[in-house]
Amino acid sequence: MRGKLITLEGIDGSGKSTVAKKIQENPEIQVFDPVFTREPTRGTLTGTAVENAIQSETDQLAELFLFTADHAEHLAKLVKPALANGKNVISDRYSDSRYAYQGVTLKSRFENPLEWVRSLHSGWTVVPDLTFLFDIEPEIAVERCGKRGEQTKFEKIEFLQNVRENFLILAAEDPGRFVVIDASRPQEEVEKKVIKKVLEFI
Repeated sequence: MRGKLITLEGIDGSGKSTVAKKIQENPEIQVFDPVFTREPTRGTLTGTAVENAIQSETDQLAELFLFTADHAEHLAKLVKPALANGKNVISDRYSDSRYAYQGVTLKSRFENPLEWVRSLHSGWTVVPDLTFLFDIEPEIAVERCGKRGEQTKFEKIEFLQNVRENFLILAAEDPGRFVVIDASRPQEEVEKKVIKKVLEFI
């Protein structure tokens, strides 16, 4: 039986990575022995290339293809084999982040960049079974990012507002897959809600 793919999405500073760690540490979820992962991948050739691009002034189209290459490698080496073996996979960021983020960075290049980026993934990516969208006002998110230290080029209010709008478009188009979480709520409350839903799902 094929495993389930669960993804956590949201703008920078939404708190999803913190919740991802809490899910990984949760003993009730550990019983199911899921595979925890993330995008960009860590410790891989493609993931390192993406991280370097994020920290530099790489051309936006080149950056998209680096992200997409990392996604392809991630699918081939980890996600697809795990799902085929009946394992549940939980990923901190996945393809929806690419649609939402590069759907903004490529606005000057394409009439509808969100749809164009999605079309690049058609036929070979694996669509998640469940996606949590950690929704939050960009002003709050950027303030949180500032407390973490040095900010990346993506952590700007106007930019994140556009990314948030893309995420909400994706969620509205697929309400059966997306669970929109109010990420401005206290962290413990958000954690409990997400963990409860994950346990119900798997």
